[in-house]
Amino acid sequence: MILKALYDYYNRCENLPVSGMEEKEIGFLIVISQQGKFLRFEDCRIDNKHARTYLVKKHVGRSSAAVANYLYDNSAYVFGLSDRKNVEKVIPIENDDIEKAKENLVKEIEDIKNTIGQQGDNVPDEEAVRLKKYLKELEEKCAKLDECDKKEQIYFDTFKEKVNQIHSLYPESLDIAAVSSFYKQERKAIIAEMVHDPLWTEIKKCLSKKYSVFSFRIDGDTKIIAEKKELLQLDNENKSIQSMCLVTGKYGMPVDTTTATMIPGSQATAKLVAFQVNSGYDSYGKKKCANAPISENAEFAYTTALNAMLQNGSHNKFMVGNRTFVFWASSSKEIAEEAEESLFDMLGYSDTKADNPNAKIEQVRKVFTSIYSGVLKTNLDDRFYILGLAPNSARIAVVYWSDTSLRDFAGMVIRHFNDMEIVDNTRKDKRPYMGIREILSAVTLGGKQSDVTPNLPEAVVKSIFQGTPYPYTLFSSCIRRIRAEIGDNGANRITRIAIIKAYLNRQNDNNKKIEVMLDKSNTNQGYLCGRLFAVLDTIQDDANRIHSIRERYMNAASSTPASVFATILNLSSHHLENLSNEGKKVFYEKLKQEIIDKISADGFPAHLDLQDQGRFFVGYYHQRQDFFTKKEKENED
Repeated sequence: MILKALYDYYNRCENLPVSGMEEKEIGFLIVISQQGKFLRFEDCRIDNKHARTYLVKKHVGRSSAAVANYLYDNSAYVFGLSDRKNVEKVIPIENDDIEKAKENLVKEIEDIKNTIGQQGDNVPDEEAVRLKKYLKELEEKCAKLDECDKKEQIYFDTFKEKVNQIHSLYPESLDIAAVSSFYKQERKAIIAEMVHDPLWTEIKKCLSKKYSVFSFRIDGDTKIIAEKKELLQLDNENKSIQSMCLVTGKYGMPVDTTTATMIPGSQATAKLVAFQVNSGYDSYGKKKCANAPISENAEFAYTTALNAMLQNGSHNKFMVGNRTFVFWASSSKEIAEEAEESLFDMLGYSDTKADNPNAKIEQVRKVFTSIYSGVLKTNLDDRFYILGLAPNSARIAVVYWSDTSLRDFAGMVIRHFNDMEIVDNTRKDKRPYMGIREILSAVTLGGKQSDVTPNLPEAVVKSIFQGTPYPYTLFSSCIRRIRAEIGDNGANRITRIAIIKAYLNRQNDNNKKIEVMLDKSNTNQGYLCGRLFAVLDTIQDDANRIHSIRERYMNAASSTPASVFATILNLSSHHLENLSNEGKKVFYEKLKQEIIDKISADGFPAHLDLQDQGRFFVGYYHQRQDFFTKKEKENED
């Protein structure tokens, strides 16, 4: 189901690479003359994490054997220099001349052996032990250098052989002839020229980066050699064995292994579909992907589609913690593309800062409302997909999958908007608060999404996009954060109160649904206690400009109202006496009495369960917002 949806998405898109090609980030170009002489490096980086992309032949799959890519690759293959940071920590390599470093080590080893041999039994025991230990360390360093040198030479020779093969296929190409001439030099001579380039130090620092890929450009040319179509050999080998493809249902050439689809936090070789060799997954003598055949065309289509949505700048993905979610519509119609872009905006991942951040949210709501109401026409087979992925060693784990009709999906999004909507009169910035990032940041210390409870991101996504009740963990974490930050002004921030409202309104109980703004008809005891506490807190604020009642008593008032309300009502009487405005005194007294009259005849509750504690905080928030609304009206008058 997942692979077929990705395969269809590839066929829907018209701007994805054709079969056998891919968009590849190439960080640096080696500029050479027509005679193959090294001239300079060219920096293709966009920023510290990304570089320009070029349409090149699809990269090869690698295991333990050395295999070269088609006229582009990493530094170990292109000029025989790998990331030597671990080696250079213990063995300094001057001017990147590994052979010279080995010669110096061998000479030092020979000198120590000669010293031991000449002095023989005259060497003191402690000195002999020290020399032998040092000799062993030097021999280990020499072996490490030798291993590194051999690997680099193998990679370099592999790429050199690949260039010569291409040259034999296109003997009339001057470009390939220039690259072939470049490789007539030894690896040592090539590096010796490169170390004098101004970019060399920067290149060495970046060898472990994803974009640390190199290709060639002939001086004066505008295209790199790896993207020239006239030099690309895209025809596949003629295979006689065909299998039924489980994605398309057609016969085709099966793949042995699938292409890597790396996500943040995973290995570079991580794959969505993979079979562990000799681990019990092989059957009937089949190996690797032959256990679940996928044709070359289907494999290329689904991996290209997935990688396109995962790439930098894509508006078809969002991240929550270490989870990566991608989403797409089955249709290529404008309405489907609007739904994709609207979801991206709703999640709060806009690239630009708007003067009115909520304007985009309102536009999102308008788009999904139009889809759900039928103003924007959709077909019954228009689907919307969301795929959640997490890094898992050498593979990628699927943690979430949703396949629903576009209209039903729009309905779920609108329901989320309605459930999370709450009065917002006090905030000046009016930042959006309904996105997944804002929701998860609201329930963690310091707003760090990385500290969120495991599996909570998937549960929240499922609640929003499938209409299920919001997770209890989200609700309880929200209450916990409010209690922990009760003395701060941001404790009862809008996102937390919206979460509580949304959670409680999706519960199938007999309690009255919580409204967007103050509801004077709501007689829930927790809600009333919250309203009353807000009145007492506001009286103290107006009288003394402090909030000591909130800081000292709010936690107790929200869980065991009977134990503290007598005390704070008594304190409030003294605060009222400090008010100079008689009109305010009367107003507050009437409001207090109005709320107390709705409290149970048995008095304040001895204990509130967690759901009613949530209603307490909503009631407090609603009442405070209502005071602010009245104050605004007074100022207008």
